[in-house]
This record gives sequence, structure tokens and C-alpha cells, in this order.
Amino acid sequence: EVRERLKKQVAEMKEKFPGFRPGLAILQVGNRDDSNLYINMKLKAAAEIGINANHIKLPNTATEAEVLKCIASLNGDPAVHGFIVQLPLDSDKPINTEKITNAVAPEKDVDGLSSINAGKLSRGDLGDCFIPCTPKGCMELIRQTGIQVAGKRAVVVGRSKIVGAPMHDLLLWNHATVTTCHSKTSMLAEEVGKADILVVAAGKAEMVKGEWIKPGAIVIDCGINHVPDSTKASGKRVVGDVAYSTAKEKASYITPVPGGVGPMTVAMLMQSTVESAQRFLEKFQPGKWNIQYNQLTPKMPVPSDIEISRSCTPKPIDQVAKEVGLLPDEVELYGQTKAKVHLSALKRLKNQPDGKYIVVTGITPTPLGEGKSTTTIGLVQALGAHLHQNVFACVRQPSQGPTFGIKGGAAGGGYSQVVPMEEFNLHLTGDIHAVTAANNLVAAAVDTRIFHELTQNDQALYNRLVPSVNGVRKFSEVQIRRLQKLGISKTDPTALTKEEVNLFVRLDIDPATITWQRVLDTNDRFLRKITIGQSPTEKGFSRMAQFDITVSSEIMAVLALSDGLDDMKKRLGRMVVASSKRGEPVTADDLGVTGALAVLMKDAIKPNLMQTLEGTPVFVHAGPFANIAHGNSSVLADKIALKLVGKEGFVVTEAGFGADIGMEKFFNIKCRYSGLQPNVVVLVATVRALKMHGGGPAVTAGVPLPKEYMEENLQLLARGCSNLSKQIQNAQMFGVPVVVAVNAFKTDTKAELALVVQLAKEAGAFDAVECTHWAEGGKGAVALAQAVQRASQTPSDFRFLYNVELPVVDKIRLIAQQIYGASDIELLPEAQEKVTLYTKQGFGNLPICMAKTHLSLSHDPEQKGAPTGFILPIRDIRASVGAGFLYPLVGTMSTMPGLPTRPCFYDIDLDPLSGEVNGLF
Repeated sequence: EVRERLKKQVAEMKEKFPGFRPGLAILQVGNRDDSNLYINMKLKAAAEIGINANHIKLPNTATEAEVLKCIASLNGDPAVHGFIVQLPLDSDKPINTEKITNAVAPEKDVDGLSSINAGKLSRGDLGDCFIPCTPKGCMELIRQTGIQVAGKRAVVVGRSKIVGAPMHDLLLWNHATVTTCHSKTSMLAEEVGKADILVVAAGKAEMVKGEWIKPGAIVIDCGINHVPDSTKASGKRVVGDVAYSTAKEKASYITPVPGGVGPMTVAMLMQSTVESAQRFLEKFQPGKWNIQYNQLTPKMPVPSDIEISRSCTPKPIDQVAKEVGLLPDEVELYGQTKAKVHLSALKRLKNQPDGKYIVVTGITPTPLGEGKSTTTIGLVQALGAHLHQNVFACVRQPSQGPTFGIKGGAAGGGYSQVVPMEEFNLHLTGDIHAVTAANNLVAAAVDTRIFHELTQNDQALYNRLVPSVNGVRKFSEVQIRRLQKLGISKTDPTALTKEEVNLFVRLDIDPATITWQRVLDTNDRFLRKITIGQSPTEKGFSRMAQFDITVSSEIMAVLALSDGLDDMKKRLGRMVVASSKRGEPVTADDLGVTGALAVLMKDAIKPNLMQTLEGTPVFVHAGPFANIAHGNSSVLADKIALKLVGKEGFVVTEAGFGADIGMEKFFNIKCRYSGLQPNVVVLVATVRALKMHGGGPAVTAGVPLPKEYMEENLQLLARGCSNLSKQIQNAQMFGVPVVVAVNAFKTDTKAELALVVQLAKEAGAFDAVECTHWAEGGKGAVALAQAVQRASQTPSDFRFLYNVELPVVDKIRLIAQQIYGASDIELLPEAQEKVTLYTKQGFGNLPICMAKTHLSLSHDPEQKGAPTGFILPIRDIRASVGAGFLYPLVGTMSTMPGLPTRPCFYDIDLDPLSGEVNGLF
């Protein structure tokens, strides 16, 4: 009857919440036959009812620490509603059973064995605890007789923690008068004879005699004992703690052994699991996070970013991880406010539906930036803390170049920030340093290989590349791949001919073709051109080289575009560092450094978890620049976040700089590789930038704004909206609805803001909304969030701008004409040579990643508004084959930003007493 009732309840759950199933986990240590039998009974019952039961079996060599780690993982798994540890623990190692049972989360302890559940039962909190399954089954059997328990005299024989003691409490709180008897009880027969209800769990065969029992009593026999019986094939039979044959003559009801309490115990385990699932559904709607938000109390005037960040007390990051559905073993803590998330989370969630995918971009900005990061954070705070949607922000990690340069940090600003901002803006978890190390390892390998090939003969090189270890020579995995690339199928190092040895050891790199540069995560203009190899030990082999900024490294782009460790390793190996003198591409795999690079990047590939001021989750991962790289956070962070938020949730990511740069690359490169399709574009605009595009004076960092930007000027503003209109059109080319976020500043007038909203709608935006999230946090972006919700419900007709199979020049021309407004392109000789070279090398079908100024739609940063009719000069083209794109250099673009043109004075310091960072980013 119980099982049939539970079947119906589970069916109703599934109907109400499609895809939901109560989950039961059974943890076993060792391989005892009796435990295996009991577990199989439980698994069979669970399958019959519709419960998703999972049997986790640890070997008998498992240590206490290993068992506790497994319990912690199951405690954190939202798909597990009931969880039991099969006792006894069959381990060769010393394990504290009490410690193990108490480690099970009380809300999942369907065996009712933890001290918390036992304590609640002893206090009579029956509605707020789990009752051990055997006493619960006994109580159900007693109820089935129809007897009124209240006022009856009950006797419990036995006082074990599993049956006797909880049975006493259960009867007591059902208003029976209860006596507990045990091995020290005198006149046991007399006590038993008083019982209207008798429960025996003493563990002694047929200890209670039939003549002791009060006529008409209800007898529950919990004992399982083996006694000799020559008539049985096994030589023994199972009996209870009560002499059944005589007791049944006196009792009104009695449970047989076997077949009485045992099946009810299993049924009660199933019932407790279903009850736990029901409690879960009442507390957590499937797909809805139970998340604690921080309430802001904004001040006016708005304090500095660091003051606001410091005034907030972030939630412990492991709490954030739990709130969004990550398991403990999927989270690697880096202190209290940041953590890395293991890629195993994506594997676990692979069958979950994705949420809505939102990309935040902007109009062509001033050098001050127009608040895309701030809008991204304000939007997720509005969606989460104010509209109670599951929402994740996915943003890039900032480079220390801009952080200590003109632009400053990238945590957002005002009351829409990622916190703590100093952790966000500085080292975070060291990903950028890992990229620096990996990049410079490749650079060192290039010059080292050239040096050794110039100074050694073939055999000497071969002996160093494939050394004899203990008299045995063996090719490594990466060397086998090199041989296969050369068409050599041999695997015995001694079998290569002289010609094959020559091919194997000689990369024959042409120094003039080296495209791989060293990197540094600091703006240092004096490293833009350097001479390397001037030490006497380099024997005169010097050459001109340069440093780039770390975030422009191809390895950063690889990190951002990889969808797993295997994919990252393959991309790292495909990176082209130079060409040979025969014109063939030389890769990182040819250099033999692929494995080393993967090892250096193994932790960096895990997304970093942080939070906003209002407590919404944020993934901070990867940081490629948007003008000289593709400018988007990682594919992996987006994919994990889309699974975590669920079908009705939102993932908001940001594309760097204006829509002509970051958004175009987001669509044509990132979405092409990830397979993800965006639902909405949020285009950030400011009155300040639009006035600049209308012909206003130059905006310069560190210099007060001219009066044109401080006073109302609708005519200037209207002219500048040509840029807004063009960027709306750019987004619409990809078939995605556009919502314009007008980021309001205190100097903007109502008429100016209204004009931008009006002209944005006339230009084709789905909606345009004034936002005040910098001053008000999520509250100031609620209207934007509601517009994004509505836009996400509209059909999306997402499409790419070009087919990658087109010739390289045609792809560049399409971007220049369709996105920038150029009439045509001009390839300078060096660029034309690269087109020929890369096409010949087989890289012509890669997407295009334009390296262009972010301060204009054209190549000229002085051309504002929406210029047309210009010729776009392509100075050079480079290949990021591992990342998977070609990047043309437009105009005078550099890959090492310079420090401010004035002398440096950093208004930032460290308090030596508190260790806190003071000052500005």
C-alpha cells in the first residue's frame, strides 16, 4: 500500500515538474554480502516507485577522509534528496561511524541517524526531522491496526540508537505511556505483560515468550536471528526476538519474521525520500535558485568605487557556489571571495537546457568608456535581486595594462560592481600570469631551437632531442606526431635514415617570419621594439623582437575559445609561431612544447567565480583585448553558466569596445566556435559619447569635459546619434533583437535622454531604456531588465555575416563595408603577401578578427559619427591558427598599448596594518 501511494506521488511530481525525479543515494563501504542484499532490495523498491537511486560503492580500503569527501559531494548534489550510509562500514581502516552518520546533511538524512535528527525526534519535533526507517515502519504497522495509540501502555524492549531509543520517542510523542526495557531490566516478563503495544528489538532469538504477552496486545518483532535447523538446506532458519508460534495465540496483531518489519523498513526509506523531495520542491522550485541577495543602501553623492566595494560584505564564495547549484567537489576555493569551477560541472549538467544568452556591447566609445561593464553588472543585479530570475554575468578578467593606465579597472562602477574590486582588478587567481608564462615558454623555445640548429650537426641535435635513457631511446608522443606530419611512420629511433633524421631535427625557422612575441601584462612602450641575443653566450645570433601585452597573446584567445582541456591542448599545439625557409608553418607542436603549455594552463582553464555587490554570481574568465584580439570572455564560462541558470534563466556576457569590434567578433568568431546562439543584444549608449560623435570637442582622460558636454545641446546630440543608428543596424545584420541601454550621467538632461530613446527606437531598436544603475545598482536597471526579458521572448533569426569558405580578402571586405561603412579596402604589400602565404598554408578558411582602433568606425580615431566612403588600409595580416582566426592589422594598430602620455603617478597604496588596498583603479 505504501509503495503504491508513493508511486502516485512521484508520478504527480513528474507531471507538475517535468524532468524532476526524487533522488536517493546509498553509500556503501566494502562488500559485505548482507549489505549487498539489503541494498539490492532498496534499489529494486526505488525503481518500482520511480525514485532515481544511485549506489556509490567505496572499496574496503577507503579511509575515513575519503568517505567524508564522498559524503560532502552527495550533500551538495541538488539531485540527491535522500542519502543513507549503509551500515556497518566494512573497511580495513579505522572509521568513526558516529562521525560518518553525523556528516550526512540532516535535510537528506532519510535514515534519521544523525544527532540532529535524533535530537529533534527526542524533543518531539516530528514534522521537522527524519525518523529512522525501522521505527517509522513499526509505527505505520501499528496505525494499520486501527488502534488508538494515545493513552495506551507501550513497552519497547531494546535501546539501540537505530530502533529502540527512537521507537520510545516516537511512541511517546504519539501520546503512549512508554517503558523501555533492556538487558538490565528486572522482572522483564512482568513489564512485557503490561504492554498494549509491544516492540521488541533486542537482537536475541525468541527471547520474549508467548505466555508473557498480554492478551490482545499488538506485537512488533524487529529481530532477525539465525538458529540451527537441520531441516533447512543451509542448516539454519531465521527467527525473530519473539517466540512467534506461542505469541500469535495471545496477540491481536503480530509481525512475522521474516516478512514483517523488514519490507516496511524499506518502504519507509522510500517514503522518507519522497518526503524529502517534496520538501525540496516546496523550498526550491526546480530551476529556481534559493539565493540570498544583498540589499544596497545607495548614498548621494555616490562615493568612490573602492569605498562602495569596501562597504559591502560579500557572501562566502562557497555559499554562492551552493546557491547556484554547484557541488562542493566542483569548486576550488581561493580564499573567501573567489573560486575556480571545475569543468566536471559542465559534464554533469550536459543534459540541462540552456538559458537565455544576452550580449552587452556599445556604441563607439570615448577614451573614458561608456559603461558597458557597469551596465552588464547593473543588468544582472536587476534580473536577479529585483526580478528574481536565475542570472549569471560572464565578464573578462582585466589586464594590469589598462588597470594601471588611463582606463583603470573593469569591475564596473558605482553601485554596479564585481566585488571585491581589488581582487578582481589585480591577480585574481593568476590566469593572466599563467598565460604570460606559457607564451614566453614558446618564445624561448623558438629562439633556443634556432640557436641549436645553427650550432649543431644533425646527429648532435638528434641525440639531444631523443636522448638515450638507461641505454634505451624512445620517441615522445609529441615527437611521434612530428614524424607523422613528415610522413614518417617509423617509431624506432634507431631506424631513421640520415635524410629522415635531418627532416626530424631541422625546423629551419626563417627568423624574418617569426610572429610569436614575448609578452608582459604591463604597458611599457619601451619594449615595443627590442634586440635580443646580445649576450656573448648567444654567439652573435641576435635579432629584432618586441613585447606585446599579455592579453593580446594567442594563448589568451585559445583559453577564451576552448571548450575543454582536450580542445585547448589541440589548439595550443596548432599555434603557428613562424614559417620555415621552405615556407611551411612551424607550430608549437613542432617545437615539442604542447604538453608543457597544457600543464601551465591546466588551472587557468577553470572559470573564476565571484559575485556582484547585490550577491548575484559572476564568472570572470579570460581577457583577450577586443581591438587586437576577439575581446570576449570564455566559451566555457558561458556554457557552464547557461546550464546553471536553466531554461528560464539569463546569462549576460560583455563584448569589448563598440559593436563594430567586440560584438562583430562575438558573433562571427565566438558563437561560430561555441555553437551558442544569442537571444538579445544590449547596446550601451551615453549622451556624452553621442555629443562627441555629433562634432563635440575631443574627450581626453584626465582633462575636465568641455562645456558642450555639461550643457543641454539637442542638435549636437541628434547629429551624434548617427553612430547609435549604425551600431543598431550592425547588430540587426546578425538577426538578433537590440535593446538600447542609455547609461545616464548626472549632467544629462531629461530632454537629452528622451531624444536618445526616441532616435534609438526610430533606428529599429526593440526598445530603448534610460538606466541609472551606476547610482542605484540593480534598481536603476529594472526597466532595462524587463525590456531584455520581453526581447528574449521574440524569435531570433541569428546568422553569421560571412561564410568562412570565402577568400580572405572577400571576408575582410565584407566586414569593412557592412560593419564599418567603408567603400573598399586597400591591402598594403606586406598584407597581400600574408594573404598568399596563409592561403597556401591552408589557413584561408579561418574567421577574420580585425585589429582596429576602437575610437572610430573607421581606421582613423579622429573620424567620429558614422563615416562612409573611406578606404580601409590593411597594413599586415597575422595568423592565430590555434585560436582559429586571421587578424588583419588596420592602420597603425599596435599590440603593446603605451602608458599615459604624461608621467606616471599612481594614486594607489597599501595599508601596512590592515593589508587593504587604498586608492583608485
